[in-house]
Amino acid sequence: MQQNQPCPILLQMKNINKSFGATRALDNVDFELKTGEVHALLGENGAGKSTLVKILSGALKQDEGSMLLENFRHSPSSPLEGRKKGVSMIYQELNLAPHLTVEENIMLGKEIHSWGFVQRKEMKRRVRDALELVHHPEISLDIPVRKLSIGARQVVEIARALMEKAKILVMDEPTSSLSQEDSDLLFQIIKKLKVQGVSIIYISHFLEEVQRVADSFTVLRDGKEICSGNMEDTSLEELIQHMVGQKVKEMFPQVEHTIGEVLLSLDKLMGSKMQAEVELNLHCGEILGLAGLIGAGRTELLRTIFALDSVEQGSIKVADVRFSKGTPWQRIKQGMGFLSEDRQREGLALSRSLTDNLTLSNFSPYCRFGFLGLKKRNEAAQDWIQKMKIKARSPEQRVFSLSGGNQQKVALARLLHQRADILLLDEPTRGIDVVSKSQVYEWMGQLASRGKAILFVSSYFPELLGICDRIAVFYRGQIIDIRPPSEWNTESLMVAATTGKAL
Repeated sequence: MQQNQPCPILLQMKNINKSFGATRALDNVDFELKTGEVHALLGENGAGKSTLVKILSGALKQDEGSMLLENFRHSPSSPLEGRKKGVSMIYQELNLAPHLTVEENIMLGKEIHSWGFVQRKEMKRRVRDALELVHHPEISLDIPVRKLSIGARQVVEIARALMEKAKILVMDEPTSSLSQEDSDLLFQIIKKLKVQGVSIIYISHFLEEVQRVADSFTVLRDGKEICSGNMEDTSLEELIQHMVGQKVKEMFPQVEHTIGEVLLSLDKLMGSKMQAEVELNLHCGEILGLAGLIGAGRTELLRTIFALDSVEQGSIKVADVRFSKGTPWQRIKQGMGFLSEDRQREGLALSRSLTDNLTLSNFSPYCRFGFLGLKKRNEAAQDWIQKMKIKARSPEQRVFSLSGGNQQKVALARLLHQRADILLLDEPTRGIDVVSKSQVYEWMGQLASRGKAILFVSSYFPELLGICDRIAVFYRGQIIDIRPPSEWNTESLMVAATTGKAL
């Protein structure tokens, strides 16, 4: 489709209202999407973005309002009906069947039959083509999805959506678990889909990538449509101001902190799922960033340190105490706190309340003579909800009902409540809005100023360069180089992460 030609309106959503009890999630929202357009849907966590696209897909039903798709009434009763009408979703919280293989997930509901027999050869060919399209042919078709990393699962989700041949593809935080390299490949795929006339609703808190990929935007705030416009006519600062209703003073706030003695030392550490030995020192008051591609070994290192994966050789030393074996509970007692990149499976007890999740790893302030003080615990949870600006009805609300970004805030708050001395953070800003990210960076600086040691995994190079004292680059399980941020830039980090050679 020629960029200078006016594109016909593909989708119209008018006066969409949706409430959950007393909470008004959407308030008379209008939304319009053109054929072959990438339209960014922006807003803070809990602004109503996911609710709006769930109504479009058929996962939710609006209380009021109407939708037209290609000038025909659109009111899907389920996501299956939504897909049949051409609306395909890639959710922030991946929607895969963990016990099924990659092939079975991608072809689920789209199996090819002939005379009552499943055509497995043809299905495998189509799945391979889909993985080729997303530039990941190395992913095995026969491996159960549960054995893949969170980033590889994201790739499978995207491949499955592309198999749908959708008219509208909704991408909710599609790069939140992808490396910079994989994100670049995704943007190339989006360009190809635009040429084919596919329309894309793009939800992301990475505003730099939104500016790069989107033609237009709509901002929601507290369930209301604040503004819409052309992306090329709007600056980053204006987008942020529309989203939060005020100017953000500093994206990467600097908190003065002093680096002290070595607190955590890894001596030729090799875990059961690590590819190579790692030697590393982390100091009191230091923020040490770990850069690298998905599967480079960063997550495996953190999991080994925290005893989620077993130590095969080498040792870990905290202060003057050296050890290798242990359990996660022992690591907590030794002063460690771990934030998993996979909050759904490992980071949170989704069916439990905010109070339970926030206080789970440290009940001691609320125990007296063997009894748990529930009132005091609820008050503490309410305090964390206010500090973290978590959008929730009450401390008793179940965590699964929160937006993805607010779930991440709960996971972070639990770590702060735990008062760990060594914080192992795996993608801590994944899926949270720009203001909350800035808040997390400030907390990290404040923790470092109090002598806490932070090991920080991120695939988002700007935040590593913006807040870390040192950055280590992983390549195929090995640390290639460790330098202060002043000696790295985005290009040199990418070269080191992709080639194993530091410039």
